[in-house]
Amino acid sequence: MGADEGLGAVDDAAASGAAGADGEQRDAGRPARGGKLAAAAVNQASVWNVANLLTMLRLVLVPGFVALMLADGGYDPAWRSFAWAAFAVAMITDLFDGHLARTYDLVTDFGKIADPIADKAIMGAALICLSALGDLPWWVTAVILGRELGVTLLRFWVIRYGVIPASRGGKLKTLTQGVAVGMYVLALTGWLASLRFWVMAVAVVLTVVTGLDYVKQAIVLRRRGIAERRAALEETEA
Repeated sequence: MGADEGLGAVDDAAASGAAGADGEQRDAGRPARGGKLAAAAVNQASVWNVANLLTMLRLVLVPGFVALMLADGGYDPAWRSFAWAAFAVAMITDLFDGHLARTYDLVTDFGKIADPIADKAIMGAALICLSALGDLPWWVTAVILGRELGVTLLRFWVIRYGVIPASRGGKLKTLTQGVAVGMYVLALTGWLASLRFWVMAVAVVLTVVTGLDYVKQAIVLRRRGIAERRAALEETEA
């Protein structure tokens, strides 16, 4: 083999090695088709975690609660006790699903959407049933549900500027509402019936006060966000 031929062979080998290396790099940079399917399967499976299952349980409990609440005309103490048990389970799971999702990194898009829907569904179903049966004035139901709808709309209104954090007053409101509605679901008499009236009165007051506080926070957050955007725009133009 001549010198030119030897050099040509070396060049061919080098070119072949370079092409092979380039191919390996391209293959390494290109995600495997099986990897995409596996990642999709993992993402799909992650929806079925403990936190989301508790949320799904609350959603399933809503029609069951309504059926128990209205069974036999809606005034049978035994059926009302079963309805209270379903309501209590829904309220208790509400305390755990969000905590589990945040603590163990189980937050999913499904949970973000379904959790608040489940919360409002069980509370709304209970309030509407109580008012339809004449146990609770309709204006109380309107105030509580109106507040919840208003706060939800406020959050969407200012979401581009930030998130309104949950306050201690809001958590106390939720707890008081749950206790008050639960007492109304039960067929109580005597001093317990009088007590539930005052517990519901406290819940209504907290509902209004925390709702007004959310309005204030939303206005402040929006104004601050607009001011920051204007300042950033002025810096860009300067």
